[in-house]
Order: sequence, then structure tokens, then C-alpha cells
Amino acid sequence: MLELFGCPVEKLDDPIFVRDALRNAAGVSRSSLLKEVSHRFSPQGVTALGLLAESHISIHTWPEHGYAAADIFTCGKTAEPEKACQYLVDVFEARRHSLRKLARGVVTSGAATDDTPPRDAKDPVKDDAPWRAPSFAPISG
Repeated sequence: MLELFGCPVEKLDDPIFVRDALRNAAGVSRSSLLKEVSHRFSPQGVTALGLLAESHISIHTWPEHGYAAADIFTCGKTAEPEKACQYLVDVFEARRHSLRKLARGVVTSGAATDDTPPRDAKDPVKDDAPWRAPSFAPISG
């Protein structure tokens, strides 16, 4: 998760610029962009989402605060999301940024590996248990 602070308003409020930044970030990260969608909000702000073969990338802007947030979620061994993050810092001309990396959904074949996130002692999942997607109750309303 990347946060960009002190970015020029004109870049943050330009849907073509944000869309191009998303496309180029996907390329820099060695990811395959499958589809994209973007929306300019009124009176300001842009959201761009990219579906990657490796997962997704999103950029959300708040021009009135000089701020943008990006999420680059990838899986596999070839993608380099950190390179995409550095590209976004540079292209948005952020005066400062914050990058947080999360290891999400690491699946092992029964043996712990160095890239397995630590588990809470109260976590009932066994290391040798197969991975299961969480289930959600439907929302009625």
C-alpha cells in the first residue's frame, strides 16, 4: 500500500494522467494489464483500477489534499510491485510517501517457508491444512 503526499493538484485531478500512470506502473512491475477502468469524480478526484493477470492495481486521488493512495497486489514470482511503487512516487512528484508491504494469502504445501507470514498463537489453522478462501454470508436488504 502506497501513500503519496504533496503531489501537484493538476496531476491528481487529470484522469488521463492517472490512467497512464496506472498503465505504466503495471508495465514497470512486469505485470500483465488485462482490463482497466477509471472514473473522474465531481468536483475533483480520480480512481483508476487495473485488473492484472497477477491480481490488481488501484490509484485513488484527493487533489484537494495533494494526496493519492495506490494498492498494487500481485502474486507469483515475476512481478515486481516495488518498482511500480517507485515509479508512482516519481511520476506523481510526491514530496513524501509511505510504503507498507503486506504478505497476504501465502499458501504453503505443508512446510513453513521464509515468506510465510507469522501466525497468531490463537489462529486455529494448522500449517498442514489446505488453504481455503473465506466464506461470506449474503447481505439481505
